[in-house]
Amino acid sequence: MKTKALGRQLMVEFYSCNPDILNDVDGIAHVMEDAALISGATVVEKVFHHFSPHGVSGVVVISESHLAIHTWPEYGYAAVDLFTCGEEVDPYKGFEYLKTVLGAGNVSISEMKRGLLADPSGRALHKPAPEQMVNGVHAA
Repeated sequence: MKTKALGRQLMVEFYSCNPDILNDVDGIAHVMEDAALISGATVVEKVFHHFSPHGVSGVVVISESHLAIHTWPEYGYAAVDLFTCGEEVDPYKGFEYLKTVLGAGNVSISEMKRGLLADPSGRALHKPAPEQMVNGVHAA
């Protein structure tokens, strides 16, 4: 039985990456945006920062959630979060692209379903009726 969820999140550790790539803020911004597009996502905004003396952190906000990265060039390491919602976006396509472009020698990946649409007993959760909502939030 396939678990229904609002989204899925890939948490990826890239090891033995090219340190020059990991320290290039413009390059990282470009490949993260490309990863979003290759996954089938719609890019809304992106913000990236270069740390001194090295390292990059950034996020690509997509209509379907976000992609984030934090790099440690001195260790050849990058931590990446690919969080997508809906069925149309495939975060594994972005993962494969990043693995290649970053030159990762080793990877560790785990997937987490987010917003499971059943309670712990397995009963399906239902979206509240509009009259139960206040400014888009369930009114208890």
